[in-house]
Amino acid sequence: MTELVAPHLDQISALLAEKGYAVTEPAPNTLTVREVASGIAVQTVLEGNILFLSLTCVTVPPSAITAEVMRKMLAADNGISTSYFQLYSAADGKVAVTLNNFCKLQDMGPEDEDDVLSCVHFLLVDVFEARRLLGGALA
Repeated sequence: MTELVAPHLDQISALLAEKGYAVTEPAPNTLTVREVASGIAVQTVLEGNILFLSLTCVTVPPSAITAEVMRKMLAADNGISTSYFQLYSAADGKVAVTLNNFCKLQDMGPEDEDDVLSCVHFLLVDVFEARRLLGGALA
């Protein structure tokens, strides 16, 4: 039986930096991954062998999250096929609308590297669609 080796944040950081992302570690088990051209940042947290990824689309007053906005966020044909929305309490009583994804890592071999890079890429692509989808509804 083969023993699985838990992934390490430094392996993930090195992979992303090698692919051209600006990577910082603001807290233990946490990375900020910035796409250099757009400046868009993805927050990652490594918990065991699960890498959670989150990207804030917009922060708005709670009253902006109407039934119509929720329908758009939850619709099967909304154009967001690889990520999912979540709402979080933010500063000053506002609500942060985030896109999220995750990947389960094994040994940080080529398959895991592909999963990490795909999750980051999908979030970066999805955020443009999410901002288009929500832009008018939250204006």
